[in-house]
Amino acid sequence: MQLGFYFDQNRCTGCDACTVACKDLHAENLFEEPADWRWVVELESGAYPHPSVHYIALSCLHCAQPSCIEACPAGAIEKRAQDGIVVVHREQCLGRDVCGAPCREACPYDAVRFGPEPDARMQKCDFCLGRWEDGQLPVCVTACPMRALDAGDIEELRRKYGDDKEMPGFEHSEANRPSLVVKARKSI
Repeated sequence: MQLGFYFDQNRCTGCDACTVACKDLHAENLFEEPADWRWVVELESGAYPHPSVHYIALSCLHCAQPSCIEACPAGAIEKRAQDGIVVVHREQCLGRDVCGAPCREACPYDAVRFGPEPDARMQKCDFCLGRWEDGQLPVCVTACPMRALDAGDIEELRRKYGDDKEMPGFEHSEANRPSLVVKARKSI
């Protein structure tokens, strides 16, 4: 089984509820700015008199072939065989300043993140692993007031939502094969 996300670009309003919920759940210290494990990108298009703004909510996409794993010199990143979740063993990470973060350079989706602390260790979305193992959806999914996100077995998501892989502002990497199904923004 490969777990993944669904994102409906038509529903997302850029409210950042998914980002805030993720930070709230994963922040070790709420007074320090944690790295963004989920973030929203704002994209502008068109021109007067028909400008438009649309959004993409992103995180680690738990790729079928994650390039970050091979790039890590410490072997601190692994893909779980039972569900395809890509996890980081932060205690094994050499730290941004020591290795130069080749994992970040390898990820086409900018999902590898480092906190602001000196020689920060790599961190990223872990599919809310603890919640998932308790039978709950990732917190970003449950926090979205517009229901623009869903998560689960990628094959079930494809049956439910279709198999679209690209949308304005996002390119599907065939080399990495991100575990993401999208509903692209309708043109105006």
